[in-house]
Amino acid sequence: MEFYIPTETGEFLAFCAAAMAALIGLVMLFAPRLTFRAAGIGVAEGRRGGLAEARSTMGGMHLGLGLAALMLAQTWVYLAVGAAFALAAFGRMLSMMSDNGVTLFNWAALAVQLALAILPLAYVFGLI
Repeated sequence: MEFYIPTETGEFLAFCAAAMAALIGLVMLFAPRLTFRAAGIGVAEGRRGGLAEARSTMGGMHLGLGLAALMLAQTWVYLAVGAAFALAAFGRMLSMMSDNGVTLFNWAALAVQLALAILPLAYVFGLI
C-alpha cells in the first residue's frame, strides 16, 4: 500500500487539514504543558489528571483522526475531520459567549478550528 498525496486541489486542502489535525494532536500528546501554557490553562499541583486528559482526549483523538484521514484518504473520513472541527469551533463559540471567554487566544483558536472544518467539508460537499 502506497502513501497517497492528493493532486486535486480540493482533496489536497482536505488532506492538509487532516495533516494539521495530526500535528496538533502530536503536540498535545507529547507536550501537554506547552499546550496548556499557550491556552492559559494550569494544572493543579499534585493533580496529574489534567495532563492525562490532554494527552488522551486532546492529543490522541486529534492524532488518530488526522492519521486515519491521511492514511485512508476517503471522503467519509474527511467528513469526520470537518465535522469534528466544526463542532469544536461551535463549542469554542459557545464558551466565548457563555463563559466570558473572549480572549485573543480563543479568537485565534476559533479561526484555526473554522479553517480546519471548512477545508475538508468544502471538499466533501463539492464546493472546492
